[in-house]
Amino acid sequence: MNEEPDILKIVKEDILKVVGGKDEKIPLKSIEVDTAVSSSIVSEAIKELKEEGLIEISSEKETGEEYIQLTKEGRVRANVIIKKHDILEEYFKERRSEEEAIKAADILEHYISIEVINTIKKLNTFKDKGIPLTEFKQEEGLITDINLNIELFERIVSMGICPGEKIRIIGQIPNGIIIEVKNKKFALDKEIARKMKVLEYEKA
Repeated sequence: MNEEPDILKIVKEDILKVVGGKDEKIPLKSIEVDTAVSSSIVSEAIKELKEEGLIEISSEKETGEEYIQLTKEGRVRANVIIKKHDILEEYFKERRSEEEAIKAADILEHYISIEVINTIKKLNTFKDKGIPLTEFKQEEGLITDINLNIELFERIVSMGICPGEKIRIIGQIPNGIIIEVKNKKFALDKEIARKMKVLEYEKA
């Protein structure tokens, strides 16, 4: 994962997505409302995006109001984030309410690669939505959903345990299951494992 602080990375991507969702420049002051974080973090994110050549800031002579818009490279980056979100939202709508699907997509878009997105696109064509990890009998599978509250969901996916990722069952412990995802081992509480859906790797 990126070495910069997670919150700053997320805010930068959120800004690109917000501006990328518009066809024109938008008032800079509106960014604070859309991202719902402190103004100091927004300012730092905007500063870095400008230094990276992803956004431009302009101001109106009459009012002095500042506006933000994407550069060509910024538009490319924003389109990738928007595409990720749209694919994830559509995927989760098959498994959750619309509101939950949007929230899950908002979180997951910051943590997964294009490769995992392509896996999720494949999974979306399957009728089989997987079974709880606690009932899974195979050694390897693909995570199809993690149906936890938003706070726990974000914590789990920030560790790299995401829908679309390959999972390997290592063993059982009292009240838990040991798994491996991306060469990292984790001990999951059975209550969390019960809310994680897995599909047989061969089927996927």
